Order: sequence, then structure tokens, then C-alpha cells
Amino acid sequence: MARPTPASGSGAVVTGLTVAALAVVAFFAYQASAADDGPRAAEPPAASSPADGSGGADGGTGGTDGETEGPPAVPAESGRGKRVVYALGQQRVWLVDTAEDGSGEVVTETYEVFPSPVRPPVGEYAVSSRAAQGTGSDGVAIEHAVVFHVAGDGTVFGFSAALDGSTPDPGAEQRTGGVRQSRRDGDAMWLFATAGVPVVVVP
Repeated sequence: MARPTPASGSGAVVTGLTVAALAVVAFFAYQASAADDGPRAAEPPAASSPADGSGGADGGTGGTDGETEGPPAVPAESGRGKRVVYALGQQRVWLVDTAEDGSGEVVTETYEVFPSPVRPPVGEYAVSSRAAQGTGSDGVAIEHAVVFHVAGDGTVFGFSAALDGSTPDPGAEQRTGGVRQSRRDGDAMWLFATAGVPVVVVP
């Protein structure tokens, strides 16, 4: 019996389909290879705690590189309750108050200051006098002077702001004890540090 002969051209059709399928497979394989060799999408950064200025006693706030850190924390061993904290080494002041809900303490303001040549001894003092305007011991017109200590030699230690915005020369020969602030910061100190408010000076 004679064998049936395949329809004319069917072999060519099968061959053509096979070649097309191989071409598609090769194309996808090329794309997969290119994706492996190409740059990968950046992974999202690890989550970090917000910098709120409430870090540990060393002032650290955590966070990752590139993030803006909050202000340094209130120094440890600086007392409790409403008070002004003045850190000699950091040349910084904190205005600390008690929370209205009794949950703890809050920092209402913190800022850098500009000390004079003589610095007060470490210790706890209290606001003893205030003057809305006057003249500093360096002869500069000042406002919002808040005095917390007068040494035995007559050196007056207190916070004030110069009307002309100047700052004292820490290398000056004249022995003065004023601690200068910007006028804005002087306003904050004036409103906060009323008579009798403790002023704690730390290293």
C-alpha cells in the first residue's frame, strides 16, 4: 500500500514556526540577561527615629547620615524643674520648664551664647536682678540683662543682648562676665528667667 504523502509545503510551515519560536525564546533570554547585568533599583533607606532633641545625656539623636540632627539634649545632672541651664563647654543655654500635664520636663528654648573672658564657677545660682536696658561692663549698650551671680571681686555674671548685635571678645584683657545672646534669644530669656528662677551652670 502506498504511504500517504504529506500535504505540499507543510514541512516548510513547521520549520518556520520552529525558527520563530526559537527567536522569541532567544529574545526573552537576552532581556533577562541584560536585566541581571544592569543597575538595580535602590533599596529604600532603613527607617529611623525622628530627631526631636530628646536624645540621651550625650546629646545624640540617632538618625542616619544626611539627616538634620536636633539640638543637643539637656545635660545630665543639671537639676530638675523650671531652670536655666548654661553649659560652659558647649556655650549653650537651655530654658527648661515642667510640662503642663505633669508628665515631665520640656525645653522651651535652646541656643548658643557668647561668653566674656571670665566664666562663672560650675554650680547652681538663681536670678538675682534684672534690667530692661543698661550698659554692660564692657561699655556696650544692652537690653534684657538677667543677672545670676556676682563674684567676690565684683565680676557680674548674667545674660544680656547688645543693642548693636555685637558679641564680647573672649580674649579681651578686661575681666567681664557677661554672657551675650542674640536679641531674639534675649527676649526669650527675659520672659522665662524671672526673679528667683534657678540658673544651673555645668561644665
